[in-house]
Amino acid sequence: MMTTQSITSGQRKQYFRFIEDAAERALTEVNPDKDGIQRIIEHGDEFASIVRSAAAGALKDLSVSDKFYLSGYREPVEVSDQIDILRSHWPTLNPDGAIRYMQEVYPSLQLPNWIEGSFALIRPGFFSDNYGEELEEVLKALAKDRKGKFHNYREGQLGPDHLRQNAQTLSMMNQIVERQSGSDIIIVPEQFGIRHRGCSVRRAREVFVVSEFGEGAKNVGTMILTNPIRLQHYDDFWIDCPGDEYAPDADGFFSNAPYFYFSFGKVEFDSNRVDNFFDYYGSLSGFLPKSLQKLQEVSIMDAFCFISAELSVSILQAFCLFHQLFPVKEHIFCYQLLLFLYKDARILLRNLV
Repeated sequence: MMTTQSITSGQRKQYFRFIEDAAERALTEVNPDKDGIQRIIEHGDEFASIVRSAAAGALKDLSVSDKFYLSGYREPVEVSDQIDILRSHWPTLNPDGAIRYMQEVYPSLQLPNWIEGSFALIRPGFFSDNYGEELEEVLKALAKDRKGKFHNYREGQLGPDHLRQNAQTLSMMNQIVERQSGSDIIIVPEQFGIRHRGCSVRRAREVFVVSEFGEGAKNVGTMILTNPIRLQHYDDFWIDCPGDEYAPDADGFFSNAPYFYFSFGKVEFDSNRVDNFFDYYGSLSGFLPKSLQKLQEVSIMDAFCFISAELSVSILQAFCLFHQLFPVKEHIFCYQLLLFLYKDARILLRNLV
């Protein structure tokens, strides 16, 4: 395991200097009048919470290397190789649509910089109309590929009473499949977990940008199958599957999410509470490109989400960019409007960072 050293007093002073300089520059750029700054003061607790959360998010994002997969994984293997691997397990898969999509559509897509590459996945419904049965098919292939060095701790517990797909993920995947109709294999841009390293599944779901969605265990298992180097060592990031919801006791309380990890020389599959977080876990997520999305009416929060997705910034940063065009009164009004729309300030603050 890696060892860490405490920060020095000089580094601490430099950090606080950055914070102070940033706050002073923000005040100069916005340049509120006396009444405006008084409104900020009156919302002091809310303002401090936003600043604190933004600083914590920046620390988490910038203090860890962007490439931290210890096994050597950097990006997915070529799509053609992924397709060959999938067809070695399921020869009846028709790859023609996926190949055309990679040649004619994928090169024109605008993707954020956190996307690691394109992944070949199996169309929903190819194995079964039951999602749990589809997942079991992929897990069997993983066990075969790993020559038995695989263990499913949820064997026999993947029926609809235990396992369901997240509604947001289901909506996004339906749009992707709709635009790649007629193909047994679909192509999805994804990241393999490092983007949400150290976050709980619940937290990851809350900070997804508008076009981002959590992947489910079926697709995560498929990605591990086609990119086996991703899980080769105990110290490799364990992979949360935020696109699925799991009820351990089949009691209607879907408090968990599935995850894959490497332990005792083999890949293992289990579930964990969505509010648990560890430095060595990361939620896997995909991206629905803007050009593939259905047009719909948008609210002011949708506008922030759009800016967030386009510029790959947080909702808080998008909020600030949006309101650079407006005087302070409108800034405060829109913040209060968001509080009203969400009805709960805590929910708002979680989404702003």
